[in-house]
Amino acid sequence: MDQQRWLAERFETHRSHLQGVAYRMLGSRSEADDAVQEAWLRLGRSDTSDVKNLAGWLTTVVARVCLDVLRARRSRREEPLESRPEAFRIRHEENDPEREALLADSVGLALLVVLETLAPGERVAFVLHDMFDLPFDEIGPIVGRSATAARQLASRARRRVRGGATVADADRTPQREVVEAFLAASRTGDFDALLAVLDPEVVLRADRNAVPAGAAREFRGAPLVAKQALAHSGGSRFAQVVFVNGVAGIVVAPNGRLRIVLAFTIRRGRIVEIDVVADPERLRELDLGVLSD
Repeated sequence: MDQQRWLAERFETHRSHLQGVAYRMLGSRSEADDAVQEAWLRLGRSDTSDVKNLAGWLTTVVARVCLDVLRARRSRREEPLESRPEAFRIRHEENDPEREALLADSVGLALLVVLETLAPGERVAFVLHDMFDLPFDEIGPIVGRSATAARQLASRARRRVRGGATVADADRTPQREVVEAFLAASRTGDFDALLAVLDPEVVLRADRNAVPAGAAREFRGAPLVAKQALAHSGGSRFAQVVFVNGVAGIVVAPNGRLRIVLAFTIRRGRIVEIDVVADPERLRELDLGVLSD
């Protein structure tokens, strides 16, 4: 077996792991695929005869590629993508506990939005350590810091992520009623009605495609979130209440073209988190179902 074929076979055994690392860092499957492909190209150009841990070597390469992408995003303050998914269909939701369990085990929509609020180094350190158990003495050189500094990056990221982790109400009917009340209040411009369904400490987070370049992407507190809802209520006439990856949400789809998805986390009958997604690729990956009675 020639060297190139041998390398290719070894690389393929690690591809799924590398894609998982890249996706959690970048939140985009196409960018994750590009990062993995770049790792393959670098592998072909490198002398790896002394590499004892190929998986570790490739993980480091992918992490550095992802870090470059994250830093480039921040430096150019990416504009929202112009392309949008074509007309979409919402399937009718059926009770399937097994399927919902699989969705719960996947990378959550809310987690991806929270990760986007982290600085590049924080995101890389958190993903590599907390999700893939890489030690900090290996993470440090990737992010250009000492092991101690890398540990601090991951710690800051962990606090942000844990702050965004909320146990939601499981019953679908109350979820639907709360989201419908939120949508109705947005349509009528009823500020007090919005406050009534929002937890006082509610957090609204938007992905980078949902807001203009350089604009704030996180809002905290019921009054501020209610003001944001009213400021963007123009699209509410195109909105529909649905299930988004198994939780209550809203889709905004003028002329049948999916533009924005809002995923709600509801606890004790009030909205505690709203995650706004407008990334075209991520929208295509969402599982949307009509809320049934």
